[in-house]
This record gives sequence, structure tokens and C-alpha cells, in this order.
Amino acid sequence: MQSSVTAGEIDGPGSEGARGVAEPGGDGDFRVMVIDDSKTIRRTAETLLKREGYEVITATDGFEALSMIADYRPGLIFLDIMMPRLDGYQTCALIKHHRVFRHTPVVMLSSKDGLFDRARGRVVGSDNYLTKPFTREELLNVIRQHSGTAEL
Repeated sequence: MQSSVTAGEIDGPGSEGARGVAEPGGDGDFRVMVIDDSKTIRRTAETLLKREGYEVITATDGFEALSMIADYRPGLIFLDIMMPRLDGYQTCALIKHHRVFRHTPVVMLSSKDGLFDRARGRVVGSDNYLTKPFTREELLNVIRQHSGTAEL
């Protein structure tokens, strides 16, 4: 199920229109993807979000995430900046330059809280930025902001 792909393979057959993008406020099946090389961060976010009723997909790096994005069509992506092979900035740029996924909100995750890191995230197309360690409320507030749901 989990395979590595090149950047060009993200839009394989059926990637447009074959599966619906998870819509916010729909039937409760809003999919959130968490991409982080830290098992602790992935599990923490997954546990918190599943408790709130979200479907959560996790990936360990950008390469793994690209094929999963095409398969699962998340409604929002939390993306770590510092990862091996394909970092968060590169991954975000690939997502945002893709015709099908460019409108999917991407929230950068980082232990750094510097202005440069935030600005670089914006340059590659990120929609928001959270500093680790994050809280349950921070995660939920970002989802509310980008999904259009006032309450969860």
C-alpha cells in the first residue's frame, strides 16, 4: 500500500475526478494527513484528531506522502519541515503546483519559530504554520479555520 513515487507520478490515472476530495462539513469524513518523520508527532496528532472524529492518514516523509495524497485526497495536510529525502518545503511546493491538489490547505509544522521559516513556508504555498510542540486546541483551530466549520 505504501510506495515511493517520483514527483511526476502524483497525477496518475484517475487522479482527477475518480475519487472525491474530502469536503469539510460533509458527512464527518474530513480527512487530515499528518506528514512527519517523528513517530511521536504522527501518533500524537493522529490520536488527538481521531478522538475528534477525523479520518487521519500518516506518512513519514514527502515521497511516501505524494502517492498517499493522490490515493486518499486529504482535506488538510499537516507537514513537517525537516524530513529526510524530500523536506517539507519541497513537498509543499509539489502539492501546491499540482492542478488537482493546489487548493488543499497545507499547514507547516516546525520546532523553529523564526520569521525566516514562516516566510519560506509562505513562499512555497503553505496556508498556515504551527510550532511544535502543538496543543490539541491549536490543531483543531487550524482545521476549523481551513475547513470552514465553526464548531467541531
